[in-house]
Amino acid sequence: MQQRSRKIRFFTLIEVVVVIVILVMLASLAAPMYFRYIRQAKVSTAKTQIKLLEQALNDYRLDIGSYPDAADGLKALEENVQQEEKWDGPYIKPAVPKDPWGNDYVYVAPGEHGDFDLCSYGKDGQPDGEGENADINNWE
Repeated sequence: MQQRSRKIRFFTLIEVVVVIVILVMLASLAAPMYFRYIRQAKVSTAKTQIKLLEQALNDYRLDIGSYPDAADGLKALEENVQQEEKWDGPYIKPAVPKDPWGNDYVYVAPGEHGDFDLCSYGKDGQPDGEGENADINNWE
């Protein structure tokens, strides 16, 4: 019987460093693309939610005969605030969503651009802005 010699080979420090450098380079290329995708997804989500809120407001108007006033706001889509007899809601379930940045949508009725204005102020939660801080409106 011959005894087999077992040779255990470990990675050298240089090999480990080279692998780590390659992984860091790949991550530095992928991270900006990932975060750009996330920013675009949030803007797209806000636009979609505004469209859904517009539809819920139109359903409310069909039942009641007018849009909710600014004092009741979007809360009128969830509950019968004015105790309207014709109210057939809730018009949006489970509740009026916040924008993707965690802020409330701004509802103004009557609006400057139509029967009502509905917007998200973007990431900064302040009117105007550029890029991710730009306003997202129902009239644009």
